[in-house]
Amino acid sequence: MDSNNQNQPPQDQQINIELGEKEAEGIYSNLAIITHSPAEFILDFTRIVPGVPKAKVYARIISTPQHAKMLMKALKENIDKYESRYGEIKLELQQNQHFGFAPLAKEEKVN
Repeated sequence: MDSNNQNQPPQDQQINIELGEKEAEGIYSNLAIITHSPAEFILDFTRIVPGVPKAKVYARIISTPQHAKMLMKALKENIDKYESRYGEIKLELQQNQHFGFAPLAKEEKVN
């Protein structure tokens, strides 16, 4: 067996995924804050409401850098498929809009 593939499941293996009732409802998020260390990526999904100066984290996902990159590639593939079927997703951001799924500026800090 190739030692490089020890942690990868065989290609023909099926995984049964259980989706609980609470998780199936989903969580709406219009702001994601992403931080990282050498060992992990942390994605905090929050919701900003106009006129409310505070945002609550509704879900936190902690992942390895490798899995974060795999997620990025999977999202890109799915966005490409979506756009080929339904058309381009337009990002109509105002110049000074400071919320949404955008990277933080270097001077901004996350607590």
